[in-house]
Amino acid sequence: MCFFKGVDLHPQTNNVNHRTREISLTRLIVRRGQAFKLTLNLRQPFNPSVQPLCISAATAKAVWKVELDKGSSTTTGNLILTVTPPADTPIGEYTMTVKHRDQEMVLAKPVVLFNPWCPDDWVYLKDKDEINEYVMNEQGIIYKGSNNYIDSCNWDFGQFEDDMVDICLRILDLNPKYMKDPGDDVSARCNPIYVSRVISAMINADDDRGVLEGRWGGSFIGGVSPSRWTGSYAILKRWFVIGSYPVKYGQCWVFAGVMCSVMRLLGIPCRVVTNYESAHDNDRSLTIDVYHADYGVREKPTQDSVWNYHVWVEAWMRRPDLAKDGKYDGWQVLDPTPQEKSQGVYCCGPAPVVAILNGETDLKYDTPFVFAEVNADCIDWLVKADGSKVNIFSDTARVGQNISTKSVGSNKRMNITDSYKYREGTEKERSVFKYATTRDLSKVDEVEEREEEKEESEKTEEAVQNGETEGNKAGNETKGSTDVVTPVIAPQPPSPPMSMQFEEVTPPKYCKDVRLMLVLQSKSSAAMQLSINISVQAMRYNGSPAGTIQTEVKEETLLPGKDLSVPIQVPFTAYHKLMIECDNMKVSALVTDKEKPDNTYLAVHDVVLLDPPITITVSGITRLNREAEGEVVFMNPVTETLKECTLTISGSGLLKEDIEVKIPDLKTNNRICVKFPFVPYKPGKKTVVANFDCSTFRDIKGSCTVDVKL
Repeated sequence: MCFFKGVDLHPQTNNVNHRTREISLTRLIVRRGQAFKLTLNLRQPFNPSVQPLCISAATAKAVWKVELDKGSSTTTGNLILTVTPPADTPIGEYTMTVKHRDQEMVLAKPVVLFNPWCPDDWVYLKDKDEINEYVMNEQGIIYKGSNNYIDSCNWDFGQFEDDMVDICLRILDLNPKYMKDPGDDVSARCNPIYVSRVISAMINADDDRGVLEGRWGGSFIGGVSPSRWTGSYAILKRWFVIGSYPVKYGQCWVFAGVMCSVMRLLGIPCRVVTNYESAHDNDRSLTIDVYHADYGVREKPTQDSVWNYHVWVEAWMRRPDLAKDGKYDGWQVLDPTPQEKSQGVYCCGPAPVVAILNGETDLKYDTPFVFAEVNADCIDWLVKADGSKVNIFSDTARVGQNISTKSVGSNKRMNITDSYKYREGTEKERSVFKYATTRDLSKVDEVEEREEEKEESEKTEEAVQNGETEGNKAGNETKGSTDVVTPVIAPQPPSPPMSMQFEEVTPPKYCKDVRLMLVLQSKSSAAMQLSINISVQAMRYNGSPAGTIQTEVKEETLLPGKDLSVPIQVPFTAYHKLMIECDNMKVSALVTDKEKPDNTYLAVHDVVLLDPPITITVSGITRLNREAEGEVVFMNPVTETLKECTLTISGSGLLKEDIEVKIPDLKTNNRICVKFPFVPYKPGKKTVVANFDCSTFRDIKGSCTVDVKL
């Protein structure tokens, strides 16, 4: 007769205690460093001194603690066991077995997650409000737009939706390190530094079976435009059900949003961060060189660039690998967008924010690259017809503006720029920049190279060298390369006899003409005969031009000590076709003193067009598991008929599946009014998002907060 009768895992009680009830109330999901209970039912009384039970968990190196609870009854055979996975247990799914003599039974298959509530866990976060925001909150905000037009969009992280545990475990099990050596990889999952780096690599699909394929230009046929996505779950679920092939397509905010969802599910505190005027320093010179042709249009002969904005994530964890005193503990930058290779793989971080603040660019991982993103110097060059270059502008303050994330417990924007860099214009900021340029970046290469060689110890020396060559081609983690450009401090040109800036006559709205004023201010005692080259280009948010909208040349006289205003108008008919797939337009004014042709001046202004309004509302009290109704209203604001119109409505906790409605052609000044039913399946504050797409403009979004009552 079988000695074992059964087992009660008490998933509801355990999951509530372990703060995993939002994930499941039927599957045992626990957090490391915290005890859980189960009841083992035996068919006969139990005498532990005569009939010992052997309980084991298929784990790596951690030893789990199992105790017999005081409430157990050995006479009836109902044994209450208290099980505690250590705070350094590798995360993942385990198979627990119990053995008595020659009989063995599977006891449980618990999933173990990181525990930010446990002081001994490296992801411990003391502030409970921050844990609720950075681990438990499924609703978020991602900031886009530009430094002058900070725009916010709702993002549905949905980390506790169905199958998210299995999705995240599959991401871990498909990473190349696991494929190569499952034992070593699973053992290393005790370390959030290692896990976060793996996730950073696996969110993009550039060199593995990752989640998202990126695309920054051209057609999105065969996939979904990045601007269409409103949350992570639809992407992760699609990747999961199609056999773990990459989902098309993503850009930086999509990569970051998806990574944040995975990190929060695994229990690592995580938030999405947007850096405006974000530099991409390809050669680690800590300077961004931008070249302009003599007619004002920007060229791109180098891989350096400044993005309107760039989005990454920060994860909270200790960094004892860098210092034992906790100096580098706290927020760490991780970037899943495939920009440059790190140790031969498209990933980035974790880089300590405090190290970036203090210019410690010789620390791992990828700190030089992130430092340049927020604090590189910019040099603008004029390329003349004979090929010669003239330094027309140097800017030490442009890069790294309004670094933003959602506030704890509210939808307000929190500016965290001061955590990344000292205030621009201060001596401290300049001294840190100079310090960063003096760091021996080969040291961090050597440290990372030693780690890589340890991981690849069974490979031949030739294979290792080939791997280093691949890294060199990527241009970031160059693995001992001797051709890294030496960082230099940008020289400052002399103070010019005039200054100029753009001013907006009216707020720039999509579907309306854009009206600007170029204001020139004389600082000279003599009149200046000026040739003013004005160029308007459609720009993708990553700094690459999509096409020229218009150019014009004006001849003006700037009187001594006076201001001169030059009107600029960009008609809707001129820009709308190029701007369908673009985020902003860049207006450049290249001004030449006709009497002194070597004196040239540059002013640049980014224009982000405000989307037409769309409203979504939910009326009345919304209750759990009861049907409610919402309404979306949108009016055609342009003088042409909108074609290929689609309305998509989504929201985790409210809609199990997105609602997609095909809209008939919408004539000018006509409006649509779409009512939709839904049945909320989760309580609390949720967000429903409406997305309107057509042939004239892309993905106009509106949102509404719904408070679901029990």
